[in-house]
Amino acid sequence: MKRNGLIGRHIRAYKVTTHADGKLASLPDLIGRDFSAGAPDERWCGDVTYIKTAKGWAYKATVIDIGTRRLIGWAIDTHMRKELVERALADALKRRSFPKDVIFHSDHGSVYTSRAFQHFCKRNKVRQSLGRTGVCWDNAVAESYFATYKRELIFTRPWRDVEEVRTRTFRWIEFYYNKKRRHSALNYLTPMEYELSWSGHDYELAA
Repeated sequence: MKRNGLIGRHIRAYKVTTHADGKLASLPDLIGRDFSAGAPDERWCGDVTYIKTAKGWAYKATVIDIGTRRLIGWAIDTHMRKELVERALADALKRRSFPKDVIFHSDHGSVYTSRAFQHFCKRNKVRQSLGRTGVCWDNAVAESYFATYKRELIFTRPWRDVEEVRTRTFRWIEFYYNKKRRHSALNYLTPMEYELSWSGHDYELAA
């Protein structure tokens, strides 16, 4: 690599974003590390990660369709309160025309186990699912997405502030990740190509 002028991208220092609630909600694990789905909008998953900027930390919440690996909802802000994950899930619900009884799987961080977020899910006919052991394999799809996002976008440059992160993230998701980036888990199709291949589903290519 040195002879050819190549430099590897390395994972940066870890910052804790999962703060488990001491009064853990009695919500089931409906996924059980089985990250497959019979069709789009049957199973979603999400998580929260962090991005360091010159003006402090930015936090990103996500919603991913497990069946197609498409990033269907997200939110970025300077805090990691319940409003952040609610906005990400609301974004996904709106984009996907409010599917009924979709499963949303997450870790057992306090933002996901809060009563407010549970009520938000119930109002929108979303079935909550929590990983049981608190290790990365319980939410592997979300963890894999964040590794890709940081390696291919976040760690390529310094960031001024949350607005710059939000703008660049939008471009990366809508014009590259969902439409152009091929996934080995999808037989090397893009998330949108794979989604369009589902029999009986007529999803548009528009974001």
